[in-house]
Amino acid sequence: MRTARKRLAIWGSLAVLLVVGLVYALRPQPVPVDLATVKTGPLRVTVDEEGETRVREVYTLHAPLRGQLQRITAEAGDHVKAGETLLGQIEPAAPAFLDVRTEAEQRAAVEAAGAAYNLAAAELNKAKADLAFAEAERGRARQLMARNTISKRTLDDAERVYNVAQANLATAEAALNVRRHELSQARSRLLSRQEIRSRSGPCECVALIAPVNGVVLRVMRRSEGVVDAGTPLLEIGDPDDMEILVNLLSEDAVKLKPGQKAFVTNWGGEDLNAIVRRIEPFGQTEVSALGIEEQRVDVVLDFADPPVRWRALGHGYRADVQIILFEGQVLKLPLGALFRQKDQWSVFTIVEGHARLRSVVVGHRNNLEVEIRDGLPPGERVILYPSDRIAEGVAVVER
Repeated sequence: MRTARKRLAIWGSLAVLLVVGLVYALRPQPVPVDLATVKTGPLRVTVDEEGETRVREVYTLHAPLRGQLQRITAEAGDHVKAGETLLGQIEPAAPAFLDVRTEAEQRAAVEAAGAAYNLAAAELNKAKADLAFAEAERGRARQLMARNTISKRTLDDAERVYNVAQANLATAEAALNVRRHELSQARSRLLSRQEIRSRSGPCECVALIAPVNGVVLRVMRRSEGVVDAGTPLLEIGDPDDMEILVNLLSEDAVKLKPGQKAFVTNWGGEDLNAIVRRIEPFGQTEVSALGIEEQRVDVVLDFADPPVRWRALGHGYRADVQIILFEGQVLKLPLGALFRQKDQWSVFTIVEGHARLRSVVVGHRNNLEVEIRDGLPPGERVILYPSDRIAEGVAVVER
């Protein structure tokens, strides 16, 4: 009997210890969390976008006429002076090759011009004969008039015929000269390229002179060859007169105004200061890398630092631009501590080791921090990145 009681006591104790151990093991454990402190500090809100540097005024030198462009020896980076630096020359271009049909037409034109010349020569001989006859008739009329054998009217008719014959001779000579030039013109169309080069004298070239002071930015046509009027040849600009072009989303562009400060970063040197100069009034529809249509607006900024700090930048260089929307000392929290609870921003604070839900009013924010305008005092500890295990009244412990 005594042995049975001892066994019962031993097994009972073991059962009690097992139950206690299970209860202890299965008791709710505090959730480990990361904490952040509400504190006053600087907050900067910016619009960040990739920008491109460009010379403010780029002058494109075009071919003024069609001709044979001589090789351009200027290199990108060469300094030029307005009205003095010779950048290239254009000489008359050689005529195009004649096909069989065109050559036959030109030879027929030469023959026609030759026949017209012969006709004009015959007309000239006729005019000379008429003039000689009219001159003889006038002389006889004058002699007869001196003896009062003919009337004054007959003499006047002879004088008129002589004057008309003189005019006809001048007309025939002019017509012969016209036909001679037409024949030369028709023959010139049949000149070969070799004959043209052998007859050509010193080149009457059109000089391409730098229109402004600056630096050659790009040579778009270097090799010798025939160019049409208006062909772009060179781009010239002043690298000390640089600006930055940023292509922003329209919803970001409406937040800006001229005069706002900005920073230029990730360009290969120290951060630079810039100022917004102009927001373009016209937006363009562009397709993003994800295939989404976006309305983009060009924003132009000026460098606020002297050129010596950004002289390494050139036309068309890439740089990141941060345009400041707000900057000041505020009560702030890391953005990861906030979440949406219905239509309000909320955080979890810690009160006696338990999470407590708190609604807050936020202000300015960037990608990392947010301004707390109401709902939390300075120094309050809040939970960072609350998971779905965190709820009102849950025990928590700092990780």
